[in-house]
Amino acid sequence: MLTMTTRNKFIGKYLPAALILSFIAAVFIFFTIFFNTHFYPGTVINEVDVSFLATEKADSKLSNWAAVYVLILNERGNVKEQIYGHEIGLRLDQAHSSPLLKKKQNETFWLPALFNRDGLIVRNAFTYNEDLLMKRFQALACLDPSKVAEPRNATLVYSNGAYTVVNEVYGNKVNDARLYSAIKTSVISGRPELDLEKRKCYIDPTIRSDSSKLTNTKAAVNKFLTSKITYIQGSGGSVTVDTDDIGQWIKFDDNLNVIFDTEIIKTFLKALAVKYDTRGTVRSFVTSSGRTISVGGGDYGWKVDIKKETENLIYDIMSGGTILKEPSYSQKGVLPGLNDIGSTYVEIDLTNQSLWLYVAGERIAGGPVVTGDMDGGYRTPEGIYSLKYKAKNAVLKGPNYRAQVSYWMPFNGDIGIHDASWRTDFGRDIYLARGSHGCINVQFYLAQKLYNNISVGTPIICYY
Repeated sequence: MLTMTTRNKFIGKYLPAALILSFIAAVFIFFTIFFNTHFYPGTVINEVDVSFLATEKADSKLSNWAAVYVLILNERGNVKEQIYGHEIGLRLDQAHSSPLLKKKQNETFWLPALFNRDGLIVRNAFTYNEDLLMKRFQALACLDPSKVAEPRNATLVYSNGAYTVVNEVYGNKVNDARLYSAIKTSVISGRPELDLEKRKCYIDPTIRSDSSKLTNTKAAVNKFLTSKITYIQGSGGSVTVDTDDIGQWIKFDDNLNVIFDTEIIKTFLKALAVKYDTRGTVRSFVTSSGRTISVGGGDYGWKVDIKKETENLIYDIMSGGTILKEPSYSQKGVLPGLNDIGSTYVEIDLTNQSLWLYVAGERIAGGPVVTGDMDGGYRTPEGIYSLKYKAKNAVLKGPNYRAQVSYWMPFNGDIGIHDASWRTDFGRDIYLARGSHGCINVQFYLAQKLYNNISVGTPIICYY
């Protein structure tokens, strides 16, 4: 049995601890009951501190907050715009009212919740009128086309024999969809500010002056400028492509990809072709009778292939070397320059109805011919042409004729040289009223001689 002294000692020893524990228990029970209907300390709903508030007072505070809410848009150039809550019908969302939020919060016991800040931050408690928000959004100054500065990528410009960098321009053009989404998120979360820069709402240049794309492109095009391309062609002289030419021909797309301006290059090559082309030009020609005549027209001669040479020239520029070259030709003459006929050719005197074949400067065959019927409107055209092909045992067809020939040598469309077994007479004035449909009719032996001694491209000179 405890004596009085011992009992007093026991009480004196344990009573304070019991009282403290009882107090702690009472406080714990009190807060457990209290926080069943009040928000935990540190609770923030849409940027509004509702710590220790009952749900009714929290709703009231949130509603008042929505009534005076302002979203400040921080834009480039220290520009600010405001969107007011009343402009967009901002209000407390009943689907996320305080009692419902508190009920969800109670799923986490209040004591551990004090040490878990994430559980105390609640968003999306507000709602708004979508139409009003869109209307206000479309009225923003940052969307006004007259106030928008477009972004521009860093690029390169040619000047004084080299390419230099033009820095990028950031401008202030926004990504409409991204900005609208960011505004909606800010509004329903109750955030007071939206920094367009931080939220990446701007459309920025994709190529900056310090980008590897620009550095590599600059090195490439400056190498192109070192190309030296010289065209040569007989009496046409030489034409050189210099650095300034190349600098004018190189362009860049929006992504700084190199583009050669083919239209400008073609203009250059057309000027080159004026110097080098001989097709259809008037030439001085010494006839078999010793007369010197001028013969123009026809399709014989040199002709620069503009399309192919455009491709070749671009390739040569990209090589960055020194090149001495001839242009690409769609057709060629025998010799370079204007006097390009050479010493192997067929001469046809349409007035005197005679034909001669020269091989390496030597006349090896000749004879009378019958050419296009003058009265019938089949006049054989003059000009200098080239043999297109040759064939044996061909059938010639027309609107009112069909003829079998042993040797067929076309040089001007459907006009060619061939034997004419149906004729017994050649030469003289037969062609005036009883001529061909434009072809050159010759005797069998002469057709055979021609066939065996000329090849594709051989010049054929027709003159009156």
